[in-house]
Amino acid sequence: MAAVAGGSGAAAALWSEVNRCGQNGDFARALKSVNKILQISKDDVTALQCKVVCLIQNGNFKEALSVINTHMKVLTNDVIAFEKAYCEYRLNRIENALKTIQSASQQTDKLKELYGQVLYRLERYDDCLAAYRDLIRNSQDEYEEERKTNLSAVVAAQSTWEKVMPEDLGLREATYELCYNSACALIGQGKLNEAMKKLQRAEELCRQSLSEDSDVTEEDIEAELAIIHGQMAYIMQLQGRTEDALQLYNQIIKLKPTDVGLLAVIANNIITINKDQNVFDSKKKVKLTNAEGVEHKLSKKQLQAIEFNKALLAMYTNQADQCRKLSASLQSQSPEHLLPVLIQAAQLCREKQHAKAVGLLQDFADQHPANAAEIKLTMAQLKIAQGSVTKACMILRSIEELQHKPGMVSALVTMYSHEEDIDSAIEVFTQAIQWYQQFQPKSPVHLSLIREAANFKLKHGRKKEAISDLEELWNLSKHLPSSDTLSLKVDVDALENSHGATYIRKKAGKLTGDNQQKEQGQGDVKKKKKKKKGKLPKNYDPKVTPDPERWLPMRERSYYRGRKKGKKKDQVGKGTQGSTTAGSSELDASRTASSPPTSPRPGSGTAVSATSNVIPPRHQKPAGAPATKKKQQQKKKKGAKGGW
Repeated sequence: MAAVAGGSGAAAALWSEVNRCGQNGDFARALKSVNKILQISKDDVTALQCKVVCLIQNGNFKEALSVINTHMKVLTNDVIAFEKAYCEYRLNRIENALKTIQSASQQTDKLKELYGQVLYRLERYDDCLAAYRDLIRNSQDEYEEERKTNLSAVVAAQSTWEKVMPEDLGLREATYELCYNSACALIGQGKLNEAMKKLQRAEELCRQSLSEDSDVTEEDIEAELAIIHGQMAYIMQLQGRTEDALQLYNQIIKLKPTDVGLLAVIANNIITINKDQNVFDSKKKVKLTNAEGVEHKLSKKQLQAIEFNKALLAMYTNQADQCRKLSASLQSQSPEHLLPVLIQAAQLCREKQHAKAVGLLQDFADQHPANAAEIKLTMAQLKIAQGSVTKACMILRSIEELQHKPGMVSALVTMYSHEEDIDSAIEVFTQAIQWYQQFQPKSPVHLSLIREAANFKLKHGRKKEAISDLEELWNLSKHLPSSDTLSLKVDVDALENSHGATYIRKKAGKLTGDNQQKEQGQGDVKKKKKKKKGKLPKNYDPKVTPDPERWLPMRERSYYRGRKKGKKKDQVGKGTQGSTTAGSSELDASRTASSPPTSPRPGSGTAVSATSNVIPPRHQKPAGAPATKKKQQQKKKKGAKGGW
């Protein structure tokens, strides 16, 4: 902290004290000396600036901003623009901070750094990216690594929230922050396996970096790793490994991290896993999403996703009024969004008000034509649930952009057939075929629809119409390209010998000259195969009439009397020889799904999933079971004896 000595000797001594305390980082004591100086000269610009800096260093941002606003005549925006903008930024007055920065006459490096942070908080990622590029290009100091980290964070945010394909920044991922941001960008692209590898690398780098500091404890390391582990858990959740993800989420909550944003995201993701089950746990977790300051830690889409899940949880816990209140609030914030109106419709259906739910959806579809298709599909589903199949068909046929789709045609034909309305089903085929004739006449779907229409008409006795379709199909087939034009230059031998080929042709031996001529001479003549005479049993007697029941299994023959009792009394047990019980790992309670996996380590989530339609984990068979069973069958087959 630099200061200029005042006029009197007392003031000079106080300024010396301010300088010494500032260099030692004792800003509380420095503030006392500055206040004494201001008692001597209340409008001293340097003293006022020092007071603002001391207050900021002590975390008293409101008081610092109050000092600036009180002395606006001497502390003009040109003099103290950075300090004012920084206080506004820390007080989450982001729009005000932006105005303060833009109104400054001189854009210093400090203001540019803060400008990038402000743009990031405002989610203006394109402008933020340009700001950091400019900073990196025109700055050469010890903060270059931090700027690159911020740059990678912007790219990750674009990939996650705006679904923008991230560009290759050419950054060397030498720090765990850069690795982590790279993993976030990969998650945004859906490259989950690659993202997991990046996170594992980030964990390794983080441990290496923090372990070098002797003052850092294992608890400190785990706290720093929480965000990395949480992303690992989120990837597991997206991959359908919900049990593993749930364990990691709960374990990070036990660590009690101080980041309320991190806790809110973890709690939200647990709620999405619970869905309509374990609602008591979800009601406890939802309290973490209401912590003070959460709204300043998360993006708009994250906050919106949390509010959606609160509304769904209210519906699952039969809090109808709360569900309506939350969904109505969400709809007012985002009138074009589908989820609020779908939640309201679902709540009405739970109250057996299906007609009202359909009316609500119809109103939304009329007001927002761009989203009408998805809403009408839901309306049709409700009509089918009520048994009104014909009305459901009418709704589906009103979705013009889907009328020609094979899936829609198939659904409508099936539904009309169920209602025995064959004419309407044929009309669906006709409209779809006409669409393809007009827009995509050479599409394979076009030919497929004509063929399916012909089969359907034949099945329902419309032979003349079916013949007309088949003739049209024949005429269209004449315009198809010949097989010669479709042939590709493929090395068949290389393809058959390639790795992964399921069929490999046996290599023929080299032909000698005589054999080669013989092969060429017999090119067009099929070799006649000699029929082999069937082998007769050794005890065959032509004078004896064969047993007419010889083709039947022994147990089904009329003269079968069963086996004689008393044999094989010494057998200890029944079953296939060598059979064993399930693997010991199946009986080990410590290895059940409730136990934490060995890798990755427990952590927390940092990405919000508003809807978790994840696939449950697949159950693996005990190791060695299939092979054992196969060997048993082989032994039994080899030793079995059958008599006719």
